[in-house]
Amino acid sequence: MKINNYRDQIKIVFFDIDDTLYLKHQDYLPDSIRPAIKQLKANGIIPAIATGRTYCAFPPVLQQLIKEENIDALVTMNGQYVCYQNKIIKKYPIDKAELLRLTKFFQQHQIEYAFITQQEILVSNINSALENALNPITKSYRLNQDPDYLLHHDIFQLLAFYPQQQDQFIEESQILQNVKTVRWHEDSVDIFDASGSKARGIRAMLDYLGLDMQQAMAFGDGLNDIEMLAEVGVGVAMGNAHEKLKQQADYITESVAEHGIANFLYKAGLL
Repeated sequence: MKINNYRDQIKIVFFDIDDTLYLKHQDYLPDSIRPAIKQLKANGIIPAIATGRTYCAFPPVLQQLIKEENIDALVTMNGQYVCYQNKIIKKYPIDKAELLRLTKFFQQHQIEYAFITQQEILVSNINSALENALNPITKSYRLNQDPDYLLHHDIFQLLAFYPQQQDQFIEESQILQNVKTVRWHEDSVDIFDASGSKARGIRAMLDYLGLDMQQAMAFGDGLNDIEMLAEVGVGVAMGNAHEKLKQQADYITESVAEHGIANFLYKAGLL
């Protein structure tokens, strides 16, 4: 497919982290990423992050890149927490009554869960499902020993650790009818408020910067990137992306290991 030249249109580019900018299982950041970020900035284009992770769970190599290259625009926790130049632009914590309802259900059915805040990740208990899903992302989590923790802290995302075989049981229980869920691992789902998405967080960022969706490009690979790629001016799926995301994308580039981001940015006239 021919790639149009977007030099005059695109003013900001959003990057998912896991399996887009960075391969988590290999702890690998392509050596083409840093020069691409530098050149975007030199061309007056803002590089931005749009991830399901909370900042405290960013891979060290990404934290280093963000600090050294002054990446100021961060949309984290699937759009629940939006910062620009260390200023909070928007935040969307989950309703506490809803959290109490969900955690009570999970406890009754021996389903472990994790609270995601801006500062830390707390888990209800540790089992194999939790370790299988969470350890490749971060091992910087701790057991929650405060039964009232959620009453005194903003929880932006809840992770529930149950296999896909339990999806039907969970659906029939209707426990998740007031929230949004995205399965990101065979043993885990993200849970956040019903209106949440990376796209909502991106809209908040763009409003703050005085930009519109047509001036934004985004790269992603997963199911939590669907709204983002659908709403930005140019949505690009990685070659290693989920098939449902590829169907939504304007373009499909090469995989992470094949330097898909830098290749596409160059062909699109942004580098």
